[in-house]
Amino acid sequence: MFSSFLLYLSLPLDQHNHSSLAEFVFLGFASVGYVRGWLFVLLLLAYLFTICGNMLIFSVIRLDAALHTPMYHFVSVLSFLELWYTATTIPKMLANILSEKKTISFAGCLLQTYFFHSLGASECYLLTAMAYDRYLAICRPLQYPAIMTTTLCAKMTAACWICGFLCPISEVILVSQLPFCAYNEIQHIFCDFPPLLSLACKDTSTNILVDFATNAFIILITFLFIMFSYARIIGAVLKIKTASGRKKAFSTCASHLAVVLIFFGSIIFMYVRLKKSYSLTLDQTLAVVYSILTPMVNPIIYSLRNKELIKAIRRTIFQKGDKASLAHH
Repeated sequence: MFSSFLLYLSLPLDQHNHSSLAEFVFLGFASVGYVRGWLFVLLLLAYLFTICGNMLIFSVIRLDAALHTPMYHFVSVLSFLELWYTATTIPKMLANILSEKKTISFAGCLLQTYFFHSLGASECYLLTAMAYDRYLAICRPLQYPAIMTTTLCAKMTAACWICGFLCPISEVILVSQLPFCAYNEIQHIFCDFPPLLSLACKDTSTNILVDFATNAFIILITFLFIMFSYARIIGAVLKIKTASGRKKAFSTCASHLAVVLIFFGSIIFMYVRLKKSYSLTLDQTLAVVYSILTPMVNPIIYSLRNKELIKAIRRTIFQKGDKASLAHH
């Protein structure tokens, strides 16, 4: 099914779309003016930090045997996902800041939209799996090792990726069928469903309804499941008699909950709505939060609030340093 979908997108425009447009023009960075250089440097630094931070967490968890647990398995998968999630949009943003011709082909725009939403949906499912893992670990500690096995972790991870990549297919196909007339300027910093729908020269109520239903199912259901899990977790933690025990239990969940609130807080306002847009400024601000800020702060949140991960990073760095020193001598 997925290969057929990609083949569909690769067809010539006139075989699956009535649009006469060959490309779109981004207006998101059109008015940056003299701050263009500073904006490019700032975004580049944020992207490099995101890549290095998530690569570090992914590599350390994979290399350190002490972190081969279900919780850290999901953290490593999240870091790996964030690398691809940012790669779908930020490199093109950087190119658009410097380029006078801020264009993208019709097929390229659909592909960017598809991969951005498929990876975003995968992240929603993955954060839900992480909440379920923490629920089992804290609320059902005796059964936890028997339930959360390596096999179950692998199956849950695979399900997150598969479901995520299947979810946006219907939305992308519906958008590809819309007629786009003379106006081809996207009022956004990357290709996305709301700005594309605003360019269509026909009624898009069906698209908006399908988008709302799909996003409500993916975003709201996963968010409510996560909140329900944490309500149960908080109830269980409050029953712990010792203050140190409560602190330890909360510390293992606080970082995950922070990531959830930042990520879901922005995408709920952006995608769970029955209108094309609230305002261009709000849409672009929210886009910066969930496409740039959230992947960048994930390494900070997980490393600074996690003593085990910090120790593992130090062990990995010092071991490599020791090996290099021995090899030199």
